[in-house]
Amino acid sequence: MTGSAPAVAPAAPLPHVRRDLRLFWWAGTCDALGSQTSGLVLPLLLLTLGRSPAEVGALAGLSAAATLLLGPLAAVPADRGARKHLMVGSVLVSAAAMAGVTVAVAAGPVPLAVLVAAVLVERCATSCYEAAALGTVALVCPPAEHRRVLSRLQAGERGALVLGPALGGLLFHAERWLPFLADALSYAVAAGCIAAMRSPLVPHRAQRPPAGTVHRGLRARTAEAGAGLALIRRDPFLRLALVWISAVNALLVALYYTTVFALQNDGRGAALLGLVLALAGAAGLAGALAAPRIAGRRPTGRVLVTISWLMVPPAAALATARDAWHFGLLFGLLCLLTPAATVALQARIIQVIPPGLQARTGTVLATVSGAAAAVAPALAGLSADRAGAAATLVGCAALLAGLALYTTCAAPARTRHTATEPV
Repeated sequence: MTGSAPAVAPAAPLPHVRRDLRLFWWAGTCDALGSQTSGLVLPLLLLTLGRSPAEVGALAGLSAAATLLLGPLAAVPADRGARKHLMVGSVLVSAAAMAGVTVAVAAGPVPLAVLVAAVLVERCATSCYEAAALGTVALVCPPAEHRRVLSRLQAGERGALVLGPALGGLLFHAERWLPFLADALSYAVAAGCIAAMRSPLVPHRAQRPPAGTVHRGLRARTAEAGAGLALIRRDPFLRLALVWISAVNALLVALYYTTVFALQNDGRGAALLGLVLALAGAAGLAGALAAPRIAGRRPTGRVLVTISWLMVPPAAALATARDAWHFGLLFGLLCLLTPAATVALQARIIQVIPPGLQARTGTVLATVSGAAAAVAPALAGLSADRAGAAATLVGCAALLAGLALYTTCAAPARTRHTATEPV
């Protein structure tokens, strides 16, 4: 680390820290469950209204672009002390947007412009919430509890990923507007949970820039917004984290889509694809729950190197899979392994980023990794068309092996001086 003070946290739990962490978990899990519930049925709704796949894809692209662009802007006021107000206000805006969609869908045929406007408002507000939420664990949780708390948060999100689509399908079958009502209610619950937290979610005064350093010029504002990127460029460990998270996210997405292409080429139906998704989701949930035990108190560098190499064999074996069960088990093994490394890495990231830069730095990591994952399906499809699904899977395994080799060389040197944790 280059001279910045590590984040924060009380050495022992504060009086209300466990209550605040439970509320934060409920907020994140309800938010994820609602988003997964409505996210599955929105494309179905558009298609049933006679919209073309191109229009559905364009709306998804606009939503993704809004998420990537607004997050870094919302991170600045969050780091300067407005985190809690920004989180509550954002989810209330999202709740209002989804309530509007609910009313519009229940009233009859929905104009595309109404849906586009509501979805964009919801995605913009959600990106602001996610950016502000990035520093919450560091401000509330003692460092010794980071891995355990992060694993539970990840387990909640994984559980929502498994349950949300099924719930959305059932509600959509009953009434088209019900999934959007469920999403609106989930946002309202999240707002209530965040508002009920007793922590103000503000860095200690000594860890915030003095008021006199806040300038009004465009150059100063640009530098302030880019402070997270500047920190990543200076810090070797954060650069390693950026490379590892982005590469793993992109390669897992590419492996998933290539698996879909392979199953389609063999004439497999949607039910078998659902089997692959169910196995992967269940394995990811189990991996998140087991992450504290797997990682234990082992150094982050050792966990990262071990998991990186363990991911290579199942990825390579996907190229030889011929049955949906084989695809599901192998992809599930990948999903089982990754949470331990992700939790260990996120815990170290929280500890090495100064409290006043948590949201801005975390948003850069999330934006870059999200952008890498966004282009992965197109690249996987292009490769599968030209070289075949098996060759694409082998190529992804080779890239994972290259990442493992890079991590082996970089992790010891780049984690040695970031804090007191051994490597």
